Formats: sequence, C-alpha cells, structure tokens
Amino acid sequence: MAAAEEPGTTSGEPGPRQSWATLPWLVRTTVLWSACLVVVAAGLYLLGRVAVLLAPLAIALAATIFLTALLDPVQLRLRRLRVPAALAALCSVLLLLGILVGVGALVWNLTASQFDQLSQELTQGVERSRDFVTSTLPVSEAQLDRLVEQARKGLSGSSPDPVAGARTATEVFGSALLALVLLFFLIKDGRSMWHWVLSRVSGANRPVLAEAGRNGWQTLGAYSRGTMFIAAVDAIGIGLALVVLRVPLALPLALITFLGGFVPIIGATVAGAVAVLVALAANGPTTALLTLAAVIAVQQIEGNLLEPLVMKRQVRLHPAVILVAVTAGTLIGGIAGAFVSVPITAVLWRVIDTVQQRRANAGLLPAE
Repeated sequence: MAAAEEPGTTSGEPGPRQSWATLPWLVRTTVLWSACLVVVAAGLYLLGRVAVLLAPLAIALAATIFLTALLDPVQLRLRRLRVPAALAALCSVLLLLGILVGVGALVWNLTASQFDQLSQELTQGVERSRDFVTSTLPVSEAQLDRLVEQARKGLSGSSPDPVAGARTATEVFGSALLALVLLFFLIKDGRSMWHWVLSRVSGANRPVLAEAGRNGWQTLGAYSRGTMFIAAVDAIGIGLALVVLRVPLALPLALITFLGGFVPIIGATVAGAVAVLVALAANGPTTALLTLAAVIAVQQIEGNLLEPLVMKRQVRLHPAVILVAVTAGTLIGGIAGAFVSVPITAVLWRVIDTVQQRRANAGLLPAE
C-alpha cells in the first residue's frame, strides 16, 4: 500500500514537514529563535503594560522586595539573637524609617533655605552654557532661543493640573503605606511563604527551583546593598569635592548624586551634569572644569575599583546590557522603571544561569 499522504497535499508535492526539513539548518534555527524572541518580547511587553496600568501597586511591590533584600541581614541577625519574628521585622522597619526620617530632616534643616537658590544657580548655569555654545559652535542665538522656547512650551503644556497633582500625591502616599505594611509581612513571613511555594512544586523540579530562587535572592540582596554603598561613596566623594571647590549647595547636590546612583550609568551622568552646571553658574568655567574632573575621577574609581569589588561576579552585567535595560525600563515605566530594570535583569539572568547549570550537571545539556 502507498503511504498515506499528508492532508492538503497532492501526489508528488512535498508537504509542510518535508518543506521544513529541506530548509537549511541555519534558516530553521533562525526561525525558531526569532519566534522564541518574539514570544518572550511580547510577554515582557504585556507584563510591562500591566505594571504601568497598576503603577501604584507595581511600585509598592518593587520597593518592598528591594527593601526586604536590603534589610534581610538585619532581620537574620536579630533572629540569631532569639528575637521573635514579628519583633525582628518591626525593628527592621523602624530602623529603615529612622534612617530615612533622620537623613531627610538633616538635609532639610541644612538646605531648606538653599533650594530656591538651586533653581537660580541652574538658570544662571544654563545662560552661561548658552553663551558658551553660541561662541564656540555654529549655532546662532535665535536658533537656541527657538529651541528653548519650544522646550518651555512643551513643559508648560505637560504640567499637571491641581486635580491630577492631588491624585498623584494620594497614590504616592498610598503606595508608601502599602510598601511599609508589605515590608513588615515579607520580613516576618517571607521564608515561610517561599517554603509554601516550594511545597506545591513537583519533586523533580523542586531542587532546581529552590536553588534558582536562593541564587536570585542572593543576587538581589547583593545588588541592593552594593548599589546603596556605591551610591553613598559617590555622594560623599563628589560632595567633598564640591565643598573643597566652594561650590554652593554641596549637600543637595550630594543627595542628588546619591539618588542618581540607583540608576546605573545614566543616573550618575545626570547628577554629575547638574553639579557641573551649578559650579559653572556659581564660580565660573574654571571651577566647573575642576568639578567635572572630580566627578569623572570619582566615577572612574567607583566603576573600575569599587563596583567589581562590591558587586562581585554574581551581579555583573555588561554595560551594554545595563543601558538597554535602563532604556527599556524608562520607556515602559518612567523613572520607576529605570530604578527597577537593572535588578530585575540581574535576578532573571542569575535564575536562568542557575537552571542551565543544573540541567548541564544533570546531563540534559552539554557542559561548556
């Protein structure tokens, strides 16, 4: 008997399977990988859009997980001292609140009267930069004035109305309150929650999931603590340089540098540009150039010495990957997306790498 022909084919014509088999290996591999990338990209995009729609909840969850990883060593130390779980979690949260309130009160008391001056210094810095650009580049003052006017119109047109501002303030307050409550429960019951999840996984996959989760959590903890340490070093170094150069508003600029340190590469660049702009407005181009040199020196020491030493290999990502992650996070979630994009990328990479290593050790993948 003749072999049964595939549906939709006539005698002598190859079916879909035969046509697929006749394609070169490179074409088939490219098609399969492209389809996988499209599916993954679509899933990540949909996840990002859902996170944007539920922005207050997403921001609260991201902040809670980040702070839980940051405070986990404190909670473990208290538990080793036989402090009850609820009291250890409460002490960890109160420690965080004390640090935030203390630093905020200190900065406010020392610089509250200088914030108006900061805007004036930035305006003067922009004017001096404008004069420098028109004197050194082939750009006329009329062209620059047009660009500045367009930017001002765009900013004024996009400024929120009072109702939207009140709604945003309410969402921020609600997110902060929700993050504090979730932080207490995650510190207190996070490990029991994770064990409950593992108990619902089949026996064959449980060890892999347990190791991947453990490595991912260690990566997030190392990233959160390392980023805070590096941001503090950047802020102290640049702040001391501003004090030595007698640049006004050194403390607010150091605070901006500290916050910018949580957005790799881009945040440090923006914070350094603001410091140089204020130095230019206050003390002229010589001080601005010295400030720029100090900013570059501190950032080079941080990038080439501190970051490899503090972050180590488990959270090392290529700068190109970091830039792509920060850009994608900014496009999807704005400033909040820029903050959380790199730790999410580092944790996902660590989890995927752990799963691949376990499969390779089990003989399911060829070891490299």
